[in-house]
Amino acid sequence: MAEEVDHENAYDGLLGGDDSQWAFGTDFEDPLAGVDTSLPGGVDGRDLATYCLMLADDALVMSHRLTEWCSRAPDLEEDIALANIALDLLGQSRLVLARAAAADPSVVPALPEGSPVPPEDALAFFRDDREFLNVRLVEGDNGDFGRTMARLLVFSTWRLALLERLASSRDHVLAAVAAKGVKEMTYHRDYAARWFLTLARGTDESRRRVVEGLTGIWSLHGELFVTHDVERRVADAGVGVAPGDVAAEVDVLLEQVFSASGVERPTVPPLAGVRGRTGRHGLHTEALSHLLAEMQVVARAHPRGSW
Repeated sequence: MAEEVDHENAYDGLLGGDDSQWAFGTDFEDPLAGVDTSLPGGVDGRDLATYCLMLADDALVMSHRLTEWCSRAPDLEEDIALANIALDLLGQSRLVLARAAAADPSVVPALPEGSPVPPEDALAFFRDDREFLNVRLVEGDNGDFGRTMARLLVFSTWRLALLERLASSRDHVLAAVAAKGVKEMTYHRDYAARWFLTLARGTDESRRRVVEGLTGIWSLHGELFVTHDVERRVADAGVGVAPGDVAAEVDVLLEQVFSASGVERPTVPPLAGVRGRTGRHGLHTEALSHLLAEMQVVARAHPRGSW
């Protein structure tokens, strides 16, 4: 029987004997310590790793953008809320990057001999922009608060629909990450929807900003539902989700928010890729290069460092 935790003591819950509080083991050095990372039958390791990079990069880049609001949000409560949302996404990214490395170690960048950098950090800090596989929606500048809420609404509604289906994945790690992530993304979506409604029905200025924000990001909305060949294969294998399969559900949910807010759906042509290549293929906007330069500069300067 597990040792009873004294919930009146803030530290007992961290140091006590009840390991069930940790979703993925108790080893902070390895987020997947003790977790079965063997490949499900019939699944190609390279495909699973690539799919994990897609999911992880979406969360990692969006997380970094949201952290840029730290100390800059309209008030302290929103400052904390945005930081917590960013931490949720960072946690999802770390676990899925670790899953990618376990599925196919060859995707992890080579580092100098003796480097203590774990595989998930190597994937986050030592890949170039063309090796990132995130959708382009997450990589642009934040803009003002209205634009950030519009982007967070679209992103979280889409990602929640993906994770709800991914919770039944044949891959135990992805299923566990998704099950936990569903709770987080539900809060993110509801938070963004409330702010979208508040701004749209507020002053003329707040409405102008959130509508302009939605219009500004809408050209990248369609890319969310384009199914990459890898996504199709892992979906057919029962371990992933084809984004095209969630398009109708996401459309209905967004329309509910738009209708309640009195906002018309933007009519903006989609931002084309180059010969069919978009974010999922490593083709990005210039904004991602600047973001990665800032995010990776310390790690790249000290590849043998640990912190």
